[in-house]
Amino acid sequence: MTDKFKPYANEADVIRIGGLEIENRVDRVTLTGDIVLTKDKAGLALAKELQALVEEVTKALETDKVLPEVVEVKEARAVKNPFA
Repeated sequence: MTDKFKPYANEADVIRIGGLEIENRVDRVTLTGDIVLTKDKAGLALAKELQALVEEVTKALETDKVLPEVVEVKEARAVKNPFA
């Protein structure tokens, strides 16, 4: 799962862990949805996937030598459809 997902590597990758959708961007990783970590083997498997993801994100952030204090998130804006 996370061996294919490289945090901050592109603007295209999207993976799922349970009900979480993890979207990759070059300046952020977005987690949306929810995840239920039940007290069973299935819950343990999901928890380990989530842990691996967070470790990869943390590693990517810690190894970035030019990490800014805060990334400016620009608001989305509507543009005219060039094909309409």
